Amino acid sequence: MNSGYDLVVIGGGPAGTAAAITCALEGAQVLLLERGRFPRHKVCGEFVSAESLSILARLLGAQTCLLRDAITIPRGRVFIDNRVLDISIDPPALSIARFDLDHALLQCAEAAGVKVIQAAADRIHGDSPFHIESSVGDFIATAVVDASGRWSNLKSSGRSNGDGRTKWIGVKSHFVEKSPARSVDLYFFDGGYCGVQPVTVVGNRYAGHVNACAMVKADVATTLAEVLQLHPALAERSRHWQPVMEPIAVAPLVFAEPRPVRDHILCVGDAACFVDPFIGDGISLALRSGVLAGQCLVPSFRQSVSLHDATNQYNDRYQRELAPVFRSSSKLRKLLQLPAMVRKSAVSVLSRFPAAGRYMVRKTR
Repeated sequence: MNSGYDLVVIGGGPAGTAAAITCALEGAQVLLLERGRFPRHKVCGEFVSAESLSILARLLGAQTCLLRDAITIPRGRVFIDNRVLDISIDPPALSIARFDLDHALLQCAEAAGVKVIQAAADRIHGDSPFHIESSVGDFIATAVVDASGRWSNLKSSGRSNGDGRTKWIGVKSHFVEKSPARSVDLYFFDGGYCGVQPVTVVGNRYAGHVNACAMVKADVATTLAEVLQLHPALAERSRHWQPVMEPIAVAPLVFAEPRPVRDHILCVGDAACFVDPFIGDGISLALRSGVLAGQCLVPSFRQSVSLHDATNQYNDRYQRELAPVFRSSSKLRKLLQLPAMVRKSAVSVLSRFPAAGRYMVRKTR
């Protein structure tokens, strides 16, 4: 039994490392358990919205070159119902490969004093102290942050598929494209959508890489190759693409109400709630929730507040500051899933009034 940790973080993605770094920089003894080989490619749009860039800069510290060299994304284009909606993104977002982002954040966590172990957390019991059973042994911690993603053996409730009827899958790959536009392009079709944007890849800044990431109903398509043929403009655009990595997939994608606290454990990133990918705020919400969890926990490690109060504060602030994004994105997803004749009216309004598109972007931030 390994003791002496103020915090055990389960999961080494942006949410987990954000929580770990935030606490470690304040003197907490932090252990991070990551079950898989790291870093690795993830199904992700790789869009980092401006709202989280200051947070990311603080977490990266000396590795801010990742931000400096990143491709800026100042506009979005939505291809839907034979229309193209052009939306300004101001201030611009950045595009960073998840492989590189996760690698840099994990290195920064270790530099901040976080102990990182490749191991799966099998079971958690107790309550401050928590007892964490893992594949490499048992650990004791004052607090636990669950950043294990949307699928975790730590929570049985995560195994449902949202509405119980529709199975959504996510697929992604990188391609080489000649002179890609500096925009995030969303191609909507019956049964899903595919997002395409140029992406910075460390060591290949000028290679013209694009990330194609799709969410699609399983009865419509199951591979990225099939997805690329579901929208005429996307099929034409991708005709000459050259793949630079094997496609990866994840399923099913589950939509549910945010649950930032479970059994006195603080949940961050997708472990708290899976946000609709098309809004492009997944990485931002992961970083913001991880930092928020860390900020709420630090006073409890100093014994100026109880862990119970720190947990309640995190839950309250999450519901107030982050949960509205999920609700807004859910409304947009339902709008885009309306019958075509109904949806076209809304799309027509957005195309005629650019301010409506900018408002839509603000409501999902």
